[in-house]
Amino acid sequence: MARLLLIGNSRWHWAETSGNGLRCWHTAPSEGLDPAQQQGLQAWAAVGPWPEPAPNPLVRRIDLGDIPLKDRPAWLGIDRALVGWRASQQQGHGVLVADAGTALSLTWVDAQSRFQGGLISAGVALQLRGLGGSTAQLPLLQPAGPGSGEAWPRQTAAAMEEGCRRAVAGAILQAWCTLRAQVGSVDLALWLTGGDGPQLMPLLEEQQVRPVLAPDLALEALAALPVVGLLR
Repeated sequence: MARLLLIGNSRWHWAETSGNGLRCWHTAPSEGLDPAQQQGLQAWAAVGPWPEPAPNPLVRRIDLGDIPLKDRPAWLGIDRALVGWRASQQQGHGVLVADAGTALSLTWVDAQSRFQGGLISAGVALQLRGLGGSTAQLPLLQPAGPGSGEAWPRQTAAAMEEGCRRAVAGAILQAWCTLRAQVGSVDLALWLTGGDGPQLMPLLEEQQVRPVLAPDLALEALAALPVVGLLR
């Protein structure tokens, strides 16, 4: 058994090899790794703050230099580099990857697997916290799930959740349409990942946009890196 860990901004993302390929799950952040979590840990990477003490020094820490994404700037987040590289590798040509987690990051990788830039904005949960924390009469909410599905909710909480989901979906849609107009639709694909991806998929499909949904793309990328080599 080989285990991988990606420390995110608000969740820890785990993967381990199994007879059926890669098994992925997610946990709340912890102050440290217990012995059971350390068992079999082969590699780890961090977007958010890592625990003290950090994983066993014999375990490989993945950094930006381990990711074979061309023209990546030194400041690029390792999560964006992972998903951009893996989607491009899997697709075989240019991709726009929408990673809908704590933040919404949009990463464009061209047909030569070169980083071309992107956009970053607040994800659904951050938008909800911003509304609740910056207004006098709106509640402080966390996303409660897929939502009611109502286009025009009558209750405040549902209106906030649906509004934030549609704002994130709208940002993805606008970026996708703009990029397609810039480079053309040939050899360009939209990929959707991150915890909010499944909730956003129906909103994009309403607009006749059908991305490749890959909720665990970053973990799959971590496992597929040449320095890790679990997926070959």
